[in-house]
Order: sequence, then C-alpha cells, then structure tokens
Amino acid sequence: MKIIIVGDGKVGRTFAQQLSQAGHDVTIIDRQASALQHTSESLDIMSIQGNGATLAIQQEAGVEQADLLIAATDTDEQNLFTCLIAKRAGAKHTIARVRSPEYTREISLIREDLGLSLAINPELACATEMARVLRFPSAVKIDTFAGGKVEILKHLIGPASPLVGIRLMDLNKFKANVLICAVERGKEVLIPNGSFTLAAGDRISIVAQPRDASLFFRKIGAPVSPARRIMLIGGGRIAFYLASQMADFGADVKIIEENGTVCKALAALLPGVTVIHGDGTDHQLLSQEGIEEMDAVATLTGLDELNILMSLYAGQVSKAKIITKINRDSYEDIVENMDIGSVFYPRYIAAEVVVRYVRAMENSAGSNVEALYSIVGDKAEALEFRVSRGSKVCGIPLQDLCTRPGILFGSIFRRGRAFIPRGQDTIEPGDTVVVVTTLPNLNDLDDILERRR
Repeated sequence: MKIIIVGDGKVGRTFAQQLSQAGHDVTIIDRQASALQHTSESLDIMSIQGNGATLAIQQEAGVEQADLLIAATDTDEQNLFTCLIAKRAGAKHTIARVRSPEYTREISLIREDLGLSLAINPELACATEMARVLRFPSAVKIDTFAGGKVEILKHLIGPASPLVGIRLMDLNKFKANVLICAVERGKEVLIPNGSFTLAAGDRISIVAQPRDASLFFRKIGAPVSPARRIMLIGGGRIAFYLASQMADFGADVKIIEENGTVCKALAALLPGVTVIHGDGTDHQLLSQEGIEEMDAVATLTGLDELNILMSLYAGQVSKAKIITKINRDSYEDIVENMDIGSVFYPRYIAAEVVVRYVRAMENSAGSNVEALYSIVGDKAEALEFRVSRGSKVCGIPLQDLCTRPGILFGSIFRRGRAFIPRGQDTIEPGDTVVVVTTLPNLNDLDDILERRR
C-alpha cells in the first residue's frame, strides 16, 4: 500500500518504521530537514520537506494515489486539518493522532465530516493497556482475540515459581488448559516445543481463555486479584486516562504531581481520585502516602530516567505491581534486565493500533488477518486469521501439516467455543485461528505452509 505520514517525530517515525518493515510504500513529510535525513537513511523511505498540511506538499507526495495518510504531528488541530485536506485531495483513508482528552471525547461527532477513518490517541491507548494489566497483575501484558474469548498473557517467571524446571509437556500437572506459545530468554525469542524446560527469568506468553488463565495463575501461586490501591507518580495525560479507568473499576487511586496547576485540573476532572501536590521522588512523601501498602505503583512522569529510578525504589519498599512508562527506545536494551515490572512504550502501542488498521484495510484486498499483536517487540507476533473455504490447511490434522519453522497454533475458535488445539485437531472453514510466529509479514493463513520447491 502507498502510505503518507505527516510528522517525523518519535510517533511518526515509529509508524514509518513499522509500516515500511511490513512492506508498504511509505513517504514521510516534515518541516525539519535534519530529522527527515536521519529517518529516510535509516529506513530507506521517501521523504519530503515542507508543511504536510498544505495541498501542494501533499500532492508532491502523491496524495491522490495514497491508500492512507497518517497525520502524526505534535498538534491535534494540524493533524485534523491535514486529514481533511488529504481526504478532499483523494486519499482513500486518513488517520489522525489526537491527544487532547477534550478532542478525544468529541471526535466521534465530527469524524464523518472530516472524512477521518481513525483517531489514535497514544496516551489513551497506553493507559488502556496498563489498566488491563492492573486488573490482572500476574501478567506483564495482555492481548485479546476472538472478541475477548481468547487471551495471550505475558508472565515473568520468578526464582521461587513452581514453573522453574518444568517441561512444557508436564504443564498438565497444574490442571489448567493453557498453552505457552513463546518464551523470551535474554535476547532470544523461542517458539517452544513440549520438551522445552522453563527457567527463572523467562518471560512466557500464555494462550488461554480468561477463566483458564485465572485458574492457572492461582495454581502456580501468582496473584489474580485486581489492584485496588494504586499510586501514580506523575500527572500527565496517561495518568489522567489511567486514573479515570481504574476509578471507574472501583480502585482507590492516588496521583502525585509536582505542578500545582496540573493538580488543580486533575482534581476537577477526577473527583473520585486523590490528587497530591508534591514531589514524586520524595521518599518521605511516598511513605506518608502509603507506597509500602500499595497494590500497584505506576511511574508516569515525562522523564524516562526518573520513571526507571522510582520504579526500582517502589519495587524495593513494596510488593506492588510496578508499571513503568518509557518514551525512548534507546533504553530498551538497558531496562530489559531491570526489575521495573511492566514496561510500556506509548508510541509502540499506538503503532500497533495503526498496523492493525492497515491489516484490516488489506483484508478487503484479500488478506484474512483479523487481528495482529506484537508479543515480543518486532521478534514475534500473534495473528488472528479467519479461515476461508478452500484454504490449504483445512481438514488436515495439525500434526500432519508441513508448516514453516517458527509457527505455533495458539487457539481455534469454532461456533462460539474456543479451544487450544492438539495434534489430531483440524482447522475448518469458518474457524478463527490464532497463530504465534517469529516469521514477518504473514498475510494469509496458507502462508504458514512450507513452500514447495
């Protein structure tokens, strides 16, 4: 597909990286020549310097032939205006990055008038992912498939976990219907078989129905009760969205924010949340506000370094579920081996939403991918396929399918029932199938089969 991205900041560059890696023809527009040079050289994509909100620059980028234009500048108003111009100029689809809570609430009223296909709010998307984990604190990350009937949950195996030393074929001793579909061990990502032995420090991705996931975590002694006492350090947009969602869930939420003006605004917008004007790095203040008794602590300031340090501190003084927000991907290798709980990168979450939308566009052009989630950075992903009549995989026992290396069947959803498939099971037309893979750019279920020479 031909895709134009307006805005070469952190978010726009991440969109460009994800979409170009997926094989799309990407052009990026920005006013700053230095940023464009770095992006175009590192990603090998087309770049145009100029104001992407103007018709002339959009036409130079080929907007009339564009399947999609994404406006990802720092200004909501400019993004909305850019999409309006693009739609009038002939772009088939448009996506706007919209961060303001006020605009997020009102955007549905004017979306059709703007010709807007999708509005993406990275902070809201990130807060929603965080809230999902806080409702199930044993998981580092949770993705859902088949309308919520199937989940993939990521879990860190601690040194005292009963999973240490267990072969996957022996998991049935816990009498829970789950499947471990991927293992992160250091920098290595593995699609394991039954003889694989788990070790402390492994990050495992588990496929299960929600009820089975709860049973499994209860059997291994991991917490399953949602976080009820939550402290948020930093009062930015993500804190606002997260506090709102968790307060609606019935949690007792405290926000600690250093800016008095922000505190007043949060207190007015969130009457059910305790907002404290103070320094989130003040250990005495944190102790007075009960950090030691919290079920969860999320570090959400605008400084990655501060978030990392405060998460480390919270982990030392409490047994809370720790959530850390990080903006810069340059810290990814550094934090990988740090005990800072669940780490969230807002722009990567936003990029996943955009990539899923593009996949949905491809569906109308013949792809049968219903949903896609990156479960281990760019090293492994889970795809949900709808099975069409005539697919080469239909009717053959899974154990007899000649699949490519790096493929694992996570679940099958058939006539309202989800189940983890075994070797003798078959895939049938009308099924929804979740496939976990380390292979990039699968667009069709038949792509999992070994190609004949």
